[in-house]
Amino acid sequence: MIEEYDVIIVGGGHAGNEAAAAAANLGSRVLMVTMNMSTIGQMSCNPAMGGVAKGQIVREIDALGGYSGIVSDRSAIQFRMLNRSKGPAMWSPRTQNDRLLFATEWRLMLERTPNVDFWQDMVSGLLVENNKVLGVKTQMGIEIKAKSVVLTNGTFLNGLIHLGEKNFGGGRAAERAATGITEQLIQLGFESGRMKTGTPPRVDGRSLNYSVMEEQLGDENPGKFSFLPEVKALSKQRSCHITYTSNDVHDILRTGFDRSPMFNGSIQSTGPRYCPSIEDKINRFAERDRHQIFVEPEGWDTIEVYVNGFSTSLPEEIQLAAMRQIAGFEKVKMFRPGYAIEYDYFPPTQLKANLETKLIEGLFFAGQINGTTGYEEAACQGLMAGINAHQKINENDSFILERNEAYIGVLIDDLITKGTEEPYRMFTSRAEYRILLRQDNADLRLTEKGYRLGLAAKVRMDRLDEKIENIESVAEYLRTESIVPEEVNPYLAELDSAPINQKVKMNSILSRPRVALSTWVAKDASRKKALEGLYKGDTEALDQAEIQVKYEGYIAKEHNLAERMLSLDQVALPEMNFKEIKSLSTEAREKLHKIKPRNLGQASRISGVSPSDISILMVHIGR
Repeated sequence: MIEEYDVIIVGGGHAGNEAAAAAANLGSRVLMVTMNMSTIGQMSCNPAMGGVAKGQIVREIDALGGYSGIVSDRSAIQFRMLNRSKGPAMWSPRTQNDRLLFATEWRLMLERTPNVDFWQDMVSGLLVENNKVLGVKTQMGIEIKAKSVVLTNGTFLNGLIHLGEKNFGGGRAAERAATGITEQLIQLGFESGRMKTGTPPRVDGRSLNYSVMEEQLGDENPGKFSFLPEVKALSKQRSCHITYTSNDVHDILRTGFDRSPMFNGSIQSTGPRYCPSIEDKINRFAERDRHQIFVEPEGWDTIEVYVNGFSTSLPEEIQLAAMRQIAGFEKVKMFRPGYAIEYDYFPPTQLKANLETKLIEGLFFAGQINGTTGYEEAACQGLMAGINAHQKINENDSFILERNEAYIGVLIDDLITKGTEEPYRMFTSRAEYRILLRQDNADLRLTEKGYRLGLAAKVRMDRLDEKIENIESVAEYLRTESIVPEEVNPYLAELDSAPINQKVKMNSILSRPRVALSTWVAKDASRKKALEGLYKGDTEALDQAEIQVKYEGYIAKEHNLAERMLSLDQVALPEMNFKEIKSLSTEAREKLHKIKPRNLGQASRISGVSPSDISILMVHIGR
């Protein structure tokens, strides 16, 4: 009944959407099969994108030609650059989003993408022959043929929702679980596991007293995720608010611990370490008498509010009673309680670097099925899986990003090399080369790669070329222009910075702590005019030039480090039977056999593989 496709995407969440868009924009005929077309692009948990390290990922997706940055900008209700008080390597953009608008934008962008078709149904199994995927089977009994399949099932694989002592099958509130796929994959030889995540209650904003909370404003001059000039930053924003729990709140929560699936044995699986439930927080950090609660609006016009920091699976009456002890929540009305959800995942060491499974040719995994948590982590995996599904069927080289090229590269390498036994989320600390992998330079790092691949449009490359020219003009000016003491000493005095007593280059002043180009040149009309003529209104280029000049010593040092460390990554490992190399440690033989690293660098990052094991491998391959 349904024609054959190049790529079938199973699931319409963040991973599935990026996978569908990427494969289609590269020229593949794509079918997205999803259980409910009305929930494509749904934000299942918090109505926000980005944050620490996650914002860098969104910018990388955009730089490559993905959609997440554009959708986030178009649906944003607030923008904040986090960690602005720290160095640029830590700056992380974050948007608060309109939940309905976000999903609508995603749906419309996919509908406007040529080569994307849709089918509403549940995929119950795969068509596999001779260890090669040939398509999918649906609950309706339909077989749909395809050259490759990308599984992006989210929390739906045998999903089980927990609320107090009650539990029921479901992949999300009011949505059924997906069955059949896990069982088939296990029969095919895959290893599976269970993970847990949770979500807070949603409440009526009209019942809250915001006057006793701390208002959290967006940035005065908001930025955006997308590098495309036609995508505009916000001109107006909605505030969020902050309040706190108390000992009274904690005492009420504790009364429900005996009925908590977290503590009574109903939930055995591992939850996200860095996004614990409120009951987990007060249990693990019993010495703390309060915890932050972020009160986040769900959109421009809706009264629905997301209670960030109050993720819970306690009985609903306990949730409500405890919330009414929070400042500003005394009269709160609850729309729906928080809950926990358990779901199947497949340890990602079963994947190649292109996110194709090792066991079944043409089958790709992306998102929570790989043990990750977070919209951004899912989206970037979807993007890479969609690209590589297209590359695979066209017999092109896989598109792989290295650890020194992108946070996306760090994430995928971590997953396939180290695996994960708890929901994996990205942090800046996971990246060895944070100074290189900043959010501000994602386009400089990746847009040309996306353009050569055929994913990033020419308009992006033209914009990048123009930006690079402006950056170089400003940077050259800062490195070559001299400045006299009387010109800069009053400004240095304001910063309590030592004065200069002779003429110096501008970059030597800029390298000092607390010196900011924007405040400095604002005090000198001629300098300001000269710079304006160089960056031509392109404030991104101005900021980029300042960072490059101010931190050029640190950047150069990290470049050198990356080159030295990556020398091992350039030594490819041929296919070999690691079990036969008896001089390797027993653990190394087991781990290397299981993961099958593609180069010495990846081998060196496997837990249990020692430097001496690497030396043995080098001898074995004749290095």
